[in-house]
Amino acid sequence: MFPWNMFPFNKNLRDTLQKMKPEEIEKYVQDLLEKMMPNMQGMMNPNDVFQQFQPSDSNSHSSAIRINASTYETHDHVYIRIPINNHDALKKLRLYHTSNQLIIEHFPEYGEKHTITLPAIVKKKGGEANLKDGILEIRIPKNIDMQYTEIDVTEKW
Repeated sequence: MFPWNMFPFNKNLRDTLQKMKPEEIEKYVQDLLEKMMPNMQGMMNPNDVFQQFQPSDSNSHSSAIRINASTYETHDHVYIRIPINNHDALKKLRLYHTSNQLIIEHFPEYGEKHTITLPAIVKKKGGEANLKDGILEIRIPKNIDMQYTEIDVTEKW
């Protein structure tokens, strides 16, 4: 449960904040955050806090090099498009997928590994990859999982 007796807002807070200067408000908020979350004192710089929540362009795990992959889905398929500048890299490239991830190995350099989370669950078989105009397009059929189970609701006293 939330500790309501420690809640920092009271009836006079509005009047107090209106009389404060912007610097005083910032200091008040910083003090408040330090009191409410003492174990997060290293994160009190607002720039550091917001940098942690910035989205990344691709879901790269083992590499500092990022690939510029885009994913989208239609009614029947999931598409992943990756620009490829070096056709020699295509010879070493290996593609694998699970039901919700695409794994790209040896791209753009040998030994690199990238994992892209797919926007929908896909089937095990039927995926295709084609290169056209410097774009590698991977198409994987979506899996329509219509299996669902009803859960009984019981009332207990």
